[in-house]
Amino acid sequence: MKRLLPFIVAILLVSLSGARGEEPSERKIEDSQPLHDAEKASPPGEAYRTPLAGEAYRTVLFGYPVEVPFRDRRDVRAFSVGANVYTPAVGEDNFIPIAALYWNKQNDPTRLRAIVAVFMNELEVARRFGNVELIGRWENDTVPFPSTEVSRGSEVKGSSIIWGTFSGYAGAGVRYPVHPFQADNDLRLQLLYQAGYLYSRPTDDTAPTVLLPPDTFLQGLKLRGRYDGMRRNLMEMVHSGVSLGFDADMVRRDRWGDANYGGGLFRGEDTRDYVKVSGFLTAATKVPWLSERDRLIVSIHAGYSPGSTLDRFSAFRIGGGLYPNEAEDMRRPYYPGALYNQFPVTDYIVTNFEYRREILFCLFLHLRGTLISGKRPDFQPDELELLKDRGEAFSLGITSGMPWKSQIYFEYAYDEEALRDDLSGSSFLVLWSKAF
Repeated sequence: MKRLLPFIVAILLVSLSGARGEEPSERKIEDSQPLHDAEKASPPGEAYRTPLAGEAYRTVLFGYPVEVPFRDRRDVRAFSVGANVYTPAVGEDNFIPIAALYWNKQNDPTRLRAIVAVFMNELEVARRFGNVELIGRWENDTVPFPSTEVSRGSEVKGSSIIWGTFSGYAGAGVRYPVHPFQADNDLRLQLLYQAGYLYSRPTDDTAPTVLLPPDTFLQGLKLRGRYDGMRRNLMEMVHSGVSLGFDADMVRRDRWGDANYGGGLFRGEDTRDYVKVSGFLTAATKVPWLSERDRLIVSIHAGYSPGSTLDRFSAFRIGGGLYPNEAEDMRRPYYPGALYNQFPVTDYIVTNFEYRREILFCLFLHLRGTLISGKRPDFQPDELELLKDRGEAFSLGITSGMPWKSQIYFEYAYDEEALRDDLSGSSFLVLWSKAF
């Protein structure tokens, strides 16, 4: 059950930042009726140009005028509802509902970003002084329901526990606007101090061999860098440019001990202190020799922990959801069809290749291939073992604008053995997002 609620957040990030829709006028006009050149995406005689995020846009669609007003991308509020269906089940999950809220506001010199999902929340506030920023951040994962791990395609009931963590961050950094100088285009380097708390409890299904570490305060440092030079289209999907970044975490638990989460023993002296580094690179461009409507998007996400010092609570987590498009979400490693945070891994690399076709200015077709490789703990053997996993997935998606400033996304994904080990399977995702 713990996986259901946090899955909301990861799904939400990509779609909410630009939930839009175009409402046709009731008055039908002829396609030949002239429009003001200033309101067209591409004047007569020029090659077609995809309408971009925030721009005012006017066109004729099936004989009806469509007008998209200018949108201030510095203030975005939205919510999403939807569901993900798996066949066969991943662990014991066949169906996962989705619902959450998102708010991103930039009111110079202050910016705020919040994700609210009851038991999983993120809040970041920054105040700028020239190119220097002071930053405060809060995040919590305190779902009060049992969490079980999936191993070799099955849910390991004996690994069932209730656990949670919450942390506050404070620090400073530098921030510079970069080309193409939109609301989300910047270069950042930040250093944050982290102070938090981690707790865990057994459940009725917890195996007698499970040994949980003591509840503990934790503290550490986070160094993170970001560069976003992406131009995004009307639906807030990456259109052209490059986005890259890294996160480096160094953390110490104040009280710690040996732990067994249903498999081998994690020794306290090996896992009390840990360092982990992750990075990403995403590039979007026009497909050579084809039109503006045809885009190629490539992304690489990787993570590494020296000495394999990560455990169930500190491991990198790879999950599914929507493909990352929002600037703050680009760091998230994505594997289509996966449950939220399904893969606890110590090292990983995930590569995505996407071809996207703009059918209409508000309708897009996605074809995507994904490769994954990583090491993750096995929760079934008596001795600690890190499994070297490889897998691949293929997905087909459709993004469409809808009335009432909204959009809808459909996705079918087929996984080759990564989610269910020796068993392949499919997943279906539908998500409706609305700005308000």
